[in-house]
Amino acid sequence: MSRVIAVANQKGGVGKTTTSINLAASFAASGVPTLLVDCDPQSNSTSGLGLARDAERLGSYQLLMGDAEAADLLQPTEIEQLKVIPASKHLIGANIELVGVEYREYRLRHALGSVQDRFRIIVLDCPPALDLLTLNALVAANSVLVPMQAEYFALEGVSELLDTIERIRQDLNPSLFVEGVLLTMFDERTNLAQGVSSELKAYFGDLLYETAIPRNVRLAEAPSHGKPALLYDPRSKGAESYLRLAHEVLSRIQSRAVGSGQST
Repeated sequence: MSRVIAVANQKGGVGKTTTSINLAASFAASGVPTLLVDCDPQSNSTSGLGLARDAERLGSYQLLMGDAEAADLLQPTEIEQLKVIPASKHLIGANIELVGVEYREYRLRHALGSVQDRFRIIVLDCPPALDLLTLNALVAANSVLVPMQAEYFALEGVSELLDTIERIRQDLNPSLFVEGVLLTMFDERTNLAQGVSSELKAYFGDLLYETAIPRNVRLAEAPSHGKPALLYDPRSKGAESYLRLAHEVLSRIQSRAVGSGQST
C-alpha cells in the first residue's frame, strides 16, 4: 500500500505547490514510484510539471465527481517514476456540486483506492483553503506535510490547520497524523528567520524537519519552464534541498514502519 501525503496549509504563498512538485519529483528521482494529484483549481502543480492548462482534459475534477477512473487519468512526466493527475478550473465547481452528495468527504479516498498499489508515495497538492477539496485530501491522506515560512504570523494559520486535522481525526479519519512541518523560503542569514526557527523547533519538536528550503531564484524560475528544480537546475540549492527532504521523509516513513512491524 502507498503512503498518501497531503501537502496543506490554508495560508497562501508558503511554498505549498512548490513543495508538492519538487518533493514528488525528488521521490521519483530516488527510484520511488510516485503520483502527484493536483487538488487545486489553480492547477499550478499541473503546469509546473509541464502539462499545459487545459479545461477539457480529464483530471481531478472528474475523479472527485466519479466520472472517470484514477487509472485513466494518470499523465506521464519527464521523470519516469512520476505520474500526475492534473487539475483544471472546473475543480472549483466540486466545492458546490459535492455539498449535497452522500459521503462527500470520502470521494477522493475511494477514487484513489484503485491505483494505490501502483505507487509507493501519493502526494496531494491542496488548495490554500480549508474547503471541501482540502477536506477530501485530508480524509484520503495518511498524513499531512505542512509547509510554512519562518515569520511571526506563521503559527496563527498553522494552529487553525492543526485544529482541523484534530477534528478530522475524531470524525472522519482517525489514523491521520502530521507527517512533518517544513520551513520554506528560509534565509538563514537573518536574525528574524533564526529566531522564528528556534521558536518553531521549541513548539513542534521533532515534527520540524531538519531540512529547510532556502529562498532560491532557480527554484522560483523552474515552474515557468514546466519543470521541477531537479530537472531545471539539478545543482541549485533548491533542488538539493528537496532531494534532502525526500530522503528525510522516506527515512521517517521507514523508521515508523520498522517500529510498528509493518512493511514499506
